Amino acid sequence: MNKFIFDVDGTLTPSRKSIDVPFQRYFLDFIYANSVCLVTGSDSSKTIEQLGQDIFNKVDKVYNCNGNDVWESGVNTYTNEWILPIEARHWLEQVLDDSDFSIRTGNHIEERPGMVNFSIVGRNADSIDRGKYVRYEGDVGERGHIAQSFNNFFPNLQATVGGETGIDIAPRGSDKSQIIKDFDRFDHTYFFGDMMLPGGNDYPLAVKVTEPIHVTDWKETKIRLEKFQELGIAL
Repeated sequence: MNKFIFDVDGTLTPSRKSIDVPFQRYFLDFIYANSVCLVTGSDSSKTIEQLGQDIFNKVDKVYNCNGNDVWESGVNTYTNEWILPIEARHWLEQVLDDSDFSIRTGNHIEERPGMVNFSIVGRNADSIDRGKYVRYEGDVGERGHIAQSFNNFFPNLQATVGGETGIDIAPRGSDKSQIIKDFDRFDHTYFFGDMMLPGGNDYPLAVKVTEPIHVTDWKETKIRLEKFQELGIAL
């Protein structure tokens, strides 16, 4: 059976923004006709804010926090209660102090079910400050360096780059790849994501599914889905 798995930020929506309204209607129709799941590093409230309650409730499952907080038909069915070790928290706080990027907006170590999201600029950043960090990060590749150093210091944990400004951190193996256990080995799984290169938070799942589909934004996602419908891969 063909099953479709989608990342959210950068795949169905612009990062941390709401879904395009015509695409929202198209995607709802796609959900009604196909088997669809979502997997995202964000929590449930942010996912609903971005996609709307209808999409959140109508997909087969929503794997929030990289699969550490699972929802079906709007009901929470599983939550991982892991907490970031204090040594790792102190390490991140030191990295925050040492960063050359000067803007700090608060909520730099955001606790989520089964994981944390670390952000130099902070989760409270508005679009202007986020844009400044995206440009800075594009020049220096800071998040990749932080994630690699973190993984060297804490081999039982795993840091991966996610979204535009964050780094997802969880116990090793508690990344997006953990959701594959919910799929039958005979399923043909298509996974759409924008962070599929090594070090990106879509990569661990991309190497587990039948067919990873790398996209750069929601517009490319729509083009690929329309092509699948033309070919009869999707309804």
